Amino acid sequence: MSPDGPDDDATPDPFQGVPLFGDLAGMFAQQGAMGWDAARQFAVVVATGGTSEPNVDPLERITLEQLARVAELHIGQATGLDVPSGPAGAIEPVTRATWATRTLDAHRPYFELLAASLTPDDADSPDSPDPDDPMGFMAPLLRMAGPMLLSMSAGSMVGHLAQRCFGQYDLPLPRPAGSGIMLLPANLDRFGDEWSLPSDDVRLWVCLHETAWHTVLAVPHVHARYDGLLRRWLASFSPDGADLGERLAGLDPSQLSDPTDLPEALSDPEVLLGAIRSPEQEAIQPELEALVSVLVGYVDHVMDGVGGTLVTSWGMLSEALRRHRVTAGPADRLVERLFGLELGPSHVERGRRFVEGVVERAGEDGLARLWVAEDHLPTPAEVDAPGLWLARLDLSDG
Repeated sequence: MSPDGPDDDATPDPFQGVPLFGDLAGMFAQQGAMGWDAARQFAVVVATGGTSEPNVDPLERITLEQLARVAELHIGQATGLDVPSGPAGAIEPVTRATWATRTLDAHRPYFELLAASLTPDDADSPDSPDPDDPMGFMAPLLRMAGPMLLSMSAGSMVGHLAQRCFGQYDLPLPRPAGSGIMLLPANLDRFGDEWSLPSDDVRLWVCLHETAWHTVLAVPHVHARYDGLLRRWLASFSPDGADLGERLAGLDPSQLSDPTDLPEALSDPEVLLGAIRSPEQEAIQPELEALVSVLVGYVDHVMDGVGGTLVTSWGMLSEALRRHRVTAGPADRLVERLFGLELGPSHVERGRRFVEGVVERAGEDGLARLWVAEDHLPTPAEVDAPGLWLARLDLSDG
């Protein structure tokens, strides 16, 4: 700025003379590409319903430490894999708020990729509002509001998951290397009470289940393949060309009166965030579905073998867990869609058939070949024809 007044070349402030919108613009700018403070706060509000939570009972920690040792021993024997130990394999009971904030932090790289892919190119946006548009001053604000909406959506989704998840692999996404396993005792108690299941059986099952997933996803080439596919998927969304203002216009203002009600307004990322699947994603999805189906099928196979002998109420517990999965809420399905995961019955059955087909032909040793190297993971066609997978490995290893 010159001493005599503003520079002629200075970029005009689209919010000059509108203090409220200037303040909002400043808030969005401070949050950065994606508002993590807002996402964490929102996740906690949704996870807890806006109320305080009691701390985890110390006796709970002692019980889970004992069950974790049992799970580590049996999962190691059943898989033949190295079960992560020490802090990297520790099972920790946490509150819903803690689960939500840690989960957001763990998946931050994925959400940031999503935010980047959904952010329109600034080169296509005018530097100043259209003087002929009476609402033109809102356009820059709405462009900046996009990342904030994604932050609230991420917080909303993770907060809702915290209300019903048992551990951290109900949504089986890879976590950063070296992280332990979180369990949610409050949700386990509620589930056990609803189905009149023994508390120790529920806790032993979840320790086995989470340890099995944690072990499989700790295999370096599995983690690398899964992480790579997810990153490619999230980076390939196509932003909807429709104006954000048009998408916001359909929201009911009454839905925005309370943070715990907002998830209803944010229930469809394809509408609110403009997340449209791209041709690149159509090419990636078969690989991603194939890998996840095989991992789900393998973990279920391990759980049937180990859980059936260790958990006394296995039959009743399995039925209750099946119904729990079938009745998954919109938040669960929304996160699955956003991450390109298909965890419906047909995909679970696909993985089960692959595992059974391999075991019938080559036994458990044949199934263990999954964990030898990345090129041992099956292609989408091989998931549907396990004999082809075994034949390919026999040729390559021979």
